[in-house]
Amino acid sequence: MEGVIDFAMREILTGLGGYDHAVTEFIRINDHLLPNKTFYKYAPELLHGGNTKSGTPVYIQLLGQHPNLMAENARRACDLGAPGIDLNFGCPAKTVNNHKGGSILLREPDTVNKIVTAVRAAVPNKTPVSVKMRLGYDDKSLAIENAKAIEEAGATFLAIHARTKQEAYRPPAHWNWIAKIKREINIPLVANGDIWSKIDGINCQKISDCQDIMIGRGGLALPNLANVIMHDDQPLSWKSACQLIIDYSKYDREMDVKNYLPSRIKQWFSYLKREYEEAEVLFQEIKTLPDIKDMQDIIYRNYL
Repeated sequence: MEGVIDFAMREILTGLGGYDHAVTEFIRINDHLLPNKTFYKYAPELLHGGNTKSGTPVYIQLLGQHPNLMAENARRACDLGAPGIDLNFGCPAKTVNNHKGGSILLREPDTVNKIVTAVRAAVPNKTPVSVKMRLGYDDKSLAIENAKAIEEAGATFLAIHARTKQEAYRPPAHWNWIAKIKREINIPLVANGDIWSKIDGINCQKISDCQDIMIGRGGLALPNLANVIMHDDQPLSWKSACQLIIDYSKYDREMDVKNYLPSRIKQWFSYLKREYEEAEVLFQEIKTLPDIKDMQDIIYRNYL
């Protein structure tokens, strides 16, 4: 999830458990082979065996339209220790799509096939190559064709967000379409979209006919959602969620961008407010604060 799931957030969420693997924010591949420092910037986990501190593997997600360049960059990521490569054909952002990246490529199953084929050939056989797609760009007419193109290209598994680009994030997610696709291909599928609770997870598994599910926004709203779904844990308390905000804020020195974490924390609240009524109150207290220490002081004083 570009803009919210940086390495610090991956550390926080995977530290709670329940994830088989995590994925970086997308790395945009334009017209050249990226230097090592770019991969380390997006995935400092590469300096630690490709895993978060909790031992969760982190796949490097690439987004782009050129098969050869995607392949070269995937190979470099693997040379640096990436435990897996993830290819993004799901991003609905207008700026990305206008530059022929993300979900707009679902208009061209042949291009999707060529990209996945090139990446699969470029990386070691043992390295998983996963793919993320939506049900389509304009409509769902090419959903099965795209999935078959991805399978034929040699992808290890396919994660499907159960909406088109045009549907964006508007409910509902069409989990039944994932079941339709599953009947047509043989590689493992992972279902995604509108999984906010244990009930959502169970319903998604049932309707999509997929045991494996992927959570994104739901994990930001309820940080221990993975274990709530998998192990029937109780939802994380508000006090514990506040402690996670503090834990996240302590990565400030590792982020070499001024005011980076205060902005990210405010973005996080757009999700936390869905799960916790108290989050709106705290957000009103911090929304104008530019300094991370001031945020920390309010949380320590009033919530911990």
